[in-house]
Amino acid sequence: MKHQKSKYKKLDKIYFEYLSQRSFLGKIYRNFILYPRLNKYLKGKALDIGCGIGDMLSYRENTIGLDINPLNVNYCKKKKLEAFLMKKGRVPFKDQSFDSVLLDNVLEHISTPTLLFNEIKRVLKTNGILLIGVPGIRGFEIDSDHKIFYDEIKLNNLAKKFNFSVNDVFYTPFFRSIFLSKRLKQYCIYTQWKK
Repeated sequence: MKHQKSKYKKLDKIYFEYLSQRSFLGKIYRNFILYPRLNKYLKGKALDIGCGIGDMLSYRENTIGLDINPLNVNYCKKKKLEAFLMKKGRVPFKDQSFDSVLLDNVLEHISTPTLLFNEIKRVLKTNGILLIGVPGIRGFEIDSDHKIFYDEIKLNNLAKKFNFSVNDVFYTPFFRSIFLSKRLKQYCIYTQWKK
């Protein structure tokens, strides 16, 4: 058990350092292209599950972060952002607490997302919005921690399974393209679901 905790602490540190070393160009892309676009699909009080080092929390007001990595959460708190540690797959908020939930480049890391989706449904208000982003082919292949590849069909099937309706689908940074999906690690599919 002690060895297992040590392993997780090491992985937490590696991922925190990876997030902290993003390029200036990446920051420009997120703050001036990606986040303004995502923000159009969110409403009201939002929860960013897998908030990392709080980029979206810094960008969007009325947004709370949740992450499994204590280093990420502590970093967000030092930046005076509201972030909480997610333990054992539980979302530490009351039922129907949020108008929107963002799951950006998180879903592909989870082998069995049933608990996560049940928790999201619990904390989302009626008619609440769930915005999910997953990497394209290249982005999926470059991370050894990615477990399940999602395309538009798999995302639609997942929405049906958990009784969400799909409102919209869009692609970043540009448009739907197998060519870009295979070559650009930043290429993502986003889908907006309604509870």
